[in-house]
Amino acid sequence: MQTHRFFIQPESWSPDRLELDQDEAHHCIDVIRATVGQRIVVFNGRGTEAVAEISGIAKSRVQLKTLQISQTPPLPCAITLAQAIPKGKNMDLIIQKGTELGVSKIVPIISERTVVQVEPDEAKKKTEKWRQIVIEAAKQCGQSRLPEVSPPVTPKQFFADVDRYDIALIASLQSDARTFKSALSDFREQNGRRPKSVLVLVGPEGDFTPAEAALAKSAGCLPVSLGPIVLRTETAAIYCLSVLSYELQGEEM
Repeated sequence: MQTHRFFIQPESWSPDRLELDQDEAHHCIDVIRATVGQRIVVFNGRGTEAVAEISGIAKSRVQLKTLQISQTPPLPCAITLAQAIPKGKNMDLIIQKGTELGVSKIVPIISERTVVQVEPDEAKKKTEKWRQIVIEAAKQCGQSRLPEVSPPVTPKQFFADVDRYDIALIASLQSDARTFKSALSDFREQNGRRPKSVLVLVGPEGDFTPAEAALAKSAGCLPVSLGPIVLRTETAAIYCLSVLSYELQGEEM
């Protein structure tokens, strides 16, 4: 029998008094029709997870008795995806799959060629929607650490306040692009270890403009090739995260 998973905000996480409220309680009571005595799993998005027993049910609250707590350590490499917002629901897909692939942070980018232009009054609403998609994806895949989803920014805004990374990459169609393996091997040869933090930028339909690509390069981003076939932007994002996860998240040989 499947054990259902529920999210508790980290600021509300108290091991001695765990409870579901609002949407999670509604899902527990009205959707899966859980009953007192049933066991569920709860997590706080920061690596802490608990097996708990439902001890009480109210209208909008589910009280829990903690049975066992475990802590999941962070993955060896913190991967940030800076993704130009694609049209339709493809950003939802990217965020869902990014969560499943263990990305640490997702930064939606509004580039010049982004088909969907996010107005300032829409940004907060979209960001909250994307954060909810992260939670739902984590509940489904067993992830106990939630990636951060930043509000949408332009490339100029992003690089004006960019974090420091061991290595920064940009998916590129240009002839000077290197392979992922080459870029990562060079880092290891120079530093004697794998990178512990990586940034990867993925452009929109039609790719970044030459000015945006030049801005990324001036900020230290290395162009990397995704192979001979031109990929859709959502496919490119999943490809990049899959390669980086394979190369950087497993045990070192």
